[in-house]
Amino acid sequence: MRDEWKDTIILTWRCCLLSLRNPDTLLTSVMLPGLMMALFVFLFGTLIQIEDMAYVDYIVPGVLLQCVGQCSSTTSVMVCREVRTGMAGRLCILPIRRSSYLHGHVLEALIRNLITSVIVLIVAVILGYCPAFDPGGWLLALALLICVILVFSWLAIIVGLLARSEEGASALSALAIILPYLSSGFVPAAAMPGPLAFFAQVQPLTPIIEVMRGALLGLSADPRMIMLAFGWCALLFIGFRLCGNRLLRHALSTQ
Repeated sequence: MRDEWKDTIILTWRCCLLSLRNPDTLLTSVMLPGLMMALFVFLFGTLIQIEDMAYVDYIVPGVLLQCVGQCSSTTSVMVCREVRTGMAGRLCILPIRRSSYLHGHVLEALIRNLITSVIVLIVAVILGYCPAFDPGGWLLALALLICVILVFSWLAIIVGLLARSEEGASALSALAIILPYLSSGFVPAAAMPGPLAFFAQVQPLTPIIEVMRGALLGLSADPRMIMLAFGWCALLFIGFRLCGNRLLRHALSTQ
């Protein structure tokens, strides 16, 4: 177990170095999140009225998850590139656990997304966001954010292993980018047309966003909603992780 963690840390550091040398990562993880936050506030802040809440306060959780989805495309492209060029195979024939290779990508994505989230929150505060100073609420929101990042990272790995090209990996990642828009992240689900409202109410991101919004603003959260949010995260994490490890074994066996 100790060796596996050591291998994972080394491979995480390797992925971090690759990200730092990639201009696309700088764009999607540093510049784009702040621009997205400002764009939604300035374009829609005066058009969309939320009862008893400023629009910037309403959309912060949605923008956070949208940026997580955006950053996941970088992970998909990195995994696809390394599998297609044979780099993943060369790394996995070393005396390391194969799972460490994927864990390295997941932990790098976690670090990158947390940095992105800090940038989004800083821009939001500059634009008038007023979160509550409630340590318990912030810990709850952070725990949910980490869970979502892990889920999206494993989904990105699956996409990267299934895609036949880097362009295809980037295109397939669009699902992770679109899902936050089809939730209560930017407008209340009740304000959407019938089919979209139904989808927004039953999809996993809506309870996650609602709990995060309430936690950051110091509002009381429904325990059932909290359990539903973490339950979705646990279910998707387990399923995506098992699928990702199986797809990696298949990809390496066919090289």
